Amino acid sequence: MTGAGTSALPDVLRGRVAWVFGDDFDVDLIIGVENIKYYDADKLRAVCMRDFDPGFADRVRPGDVVVGGRNFGYGHPHYPPLVALRNLGVSAVVADSFSPGFWRGETYNGMPLVTVPGIASAVRRFDAVEVDWRRAAVRLPDGTELAGDPPSDRTVKVLEAGGSLNLLLREHGRRTPARGWDEGG
Repeated sequence: MTGAGTSALPDVLRGRVAWVFGDDFDVDLIIGVENIKYYDADKLRAVCMRDFDPGFADRVRPGDVVVGGRNFGYGHPHYPPLVALRNLGVSAVVADSFSPGFWRGETYNGMPLVTVPGIASAVRRFDAVEVDWRRAAVRLPDGTELAGDPPSDRTVKVLEAGGSLNLLLREHGRRTPARGWDEGG
């Protein structure tokens, strides 16, 4: 079910834990630092998680999530690592906490980043989970629910729109230009 009938992003994401990262994880390592300038889907698929699990791209399923510890995404907030995960079908990242620059960049690219303290130690790879990104809650395989702080209203709007550019176009895209500049004056 989607909230307010405006989002293609379901309120509850159902999948498996595709991977569990530890604390202070630099997302560039997902594709390797040497690949951070690529955006080609085939190239990113070929290198995604290769240093951790060479078969990762073949095992991940649409709807899966990745989990991180504290300060997930620290370092330079490069976008290709999460582009690679999105292209493989990863639907969200759930972590104990996020590096602020990474959180801002990926949220505004439309990736649900859900802060749930204790998640990294509560799950194992391939556990089936349900992530309610609006409530910042994760239901574990045994039925236990872990919760964090829900996203702000603006963050919800960004995620519902599929990213900040889509939201800005929705909010302002039909607006006519300010008087004067299009008339040479």
